[in-house]
Amino acid sequence: MSLLEGIRIIDLADEKASFCTKLLADMGACVIKVERPGGDLSRKIGPFLGNFPHPERSLFFLYHNTNKLGITLNLEHPEGKGIFRRLVDRADVLVESYLPGYLKELGLGFEILSRTNPKLILVSVTGFGQEGPRSQYKSCDIVSSAFGGQMYVSGSPSTPPLKPFGEQSYYAASLFAAIGILLALRKRNRSGEGEHIDISLQEAVVSTLEHIMIQYFYEKTIPKRQGSLHWNNSFCILPCKNGHILMSLFQQWETLVEWMDSEGMAEDLKDEKYKGEEFRQNHLDHIIEVLQRWIKTHTTNELFELGQLMRFPWTTVCSPEKVLESPQLKSRGFFVEVGHPEIGTSIQYSGAPYKFDGCPLDRWERAPLIGEDNMEIYQRELGLSEEELKRLSSIHAI
Repeated sequence: MSLLEGIRIIDLADEKASFCTKLLADMGACVIKVERPGGDLSRKIGPFLGNFPHPERSLFFLYHNTNKLGITLNLEHPEGKGIFRRLVDRADVLVESYLPGYLKELGLGFEILSRTNPKLILVSVTGFGQEGPRSQYKSCDIVSSAFGGQMYVSGSPSTPPLKPFGEQSYYAASLFAAIGILLALRKRNRSGEGEHIDISLQEAVVSTLEHIMIQYFYEKTIPKRQGSLHWNNSFCILPCKNGHILMSLFQQWETLVEWMDSEGMAEDLKDEKYKGEEFRQNHLDHIIEVLQRWIKTHTTNELFELGQLMRFPWTTVCSPEKVLESPQLKSRGFFVEVGHPEIGTSIQYSGAPYKFDGCPLDRWERAPLIGEDNMEIYQRELGLSEEELKRLSSIHAI
């Protein structure tokens, strides 16, 4: 039995929350991805399989929609709305990412939907939340990163603020949304009632700023951008012969200096004054310069293996190729092969980052094609005839 077997989720989310429903689908929930006729706009997001732009070859869409069913439906069409209400009446959870008030304008707001399905859990993931002076502003990942304070502290001291790699605000919001859904399901088991969960991208970003907000709350100081240097100066990423390594700067200082000195590259770091932690902190730039000259004479593997023997918490900065080759990930079966018969091949995906005793997460199906499950959902579950489906398609209701 899968972890979320029996839980049905209607997915109206775009890229802001598609990772949320992917996580729940991978855990065994029945997730029905609802796309507008012709396909979801996120199918236009690259990169594309074989570098060939096509709505069925978006690697972004394929990754974020594994294990989901897929139907097409026009929520703005009167008959489409009626079909949607029938779907929601059978659902446990509805996830959406429209501007606040859009569903209400269509007559599909939480108050309306919960009248016929009082157990419904509605999750809204938006740029700034359902209320407040910016609630009607459109947003995206880069806006959320900027408004949430994340961008301000990213980058190097000599550069303007930088956006972190990837769409981190979407993933943070999706994780909070998934956690919220699991908590709401547990709460519903006691109360018998659903609820509306309001997720803000901006708030999700602020919630992940770790030390930055805490330091500002209590000291009214803002940490400067430090590039590859950790916020408390304890770690730094430096270039080697063949890549980069993340290394500690001050742990086991004397052992580190002895190692460098054995190769004739400790320079003035052997001086007694560098044994003082405060002195080292005040001369950090010079220490990094000396370390950099030494590190460039070694490969990442040499430093990692010898560092492990000496109990240094160092690690190689791995490229995606190296991650895929990781013996640790291979031994745990982390990567999974998912078949794509429509293109005659299979694609490797990242698997689930959690394992449960006696409950293997081995259900992996590719993302649905546009409207692939219309017959399954509309005909077999809702009882619509083939002729009715053709008529609804001709008037662009599905």
